[in-house]
Amino acid sequence: MFVPISIGRVYDAAEAAEMRILVDRLWPRGVSKTRRLWDLWIPDVAPSTALRRWYGHVPDRWEEFCRRYREELEQQRGTPALAELIRLVDQQPVRLLTATKDVQQSHLPVLQECLERWSRGEVAPLPPC
Repeated sequence: MFVPISIGRVYDAAEAAEMRILVDRLWPRGVSKTRRLWDLWIPDVAPSTALRRWYGHVPDRWEEFCRRYREELEQQRGTPALAELIRLVDQQPVRLLTATKDVQQSHLPVLQECLERWSRGEVAPLPPC
């Protein structure tokens, strides 16, 4: 069963019907550890620290960032963190969250596309960004 996946910022208002999953490696600024704004945190699915630092949200690096992040995700396909995320996506509406200001130029659209394709059983290579 395919369930749509939405993306947004951790600071956005919650929708009751969605499971909110933070997929950043770093704890969001200004968020108390006692008052979480999400249901689950899966940091291991976010881009590696090296890739995140290299990208630095430089627009000219977007396509290469997408390619490299997809490679990282392909290498993680059998890991517990990614397997758990795929399982959750298959069961219920999910909103992937980041603290990044520009969600569309973050890792979330890439992760969203990969999860949607895998959830539909597609294994073909992903098209370029």
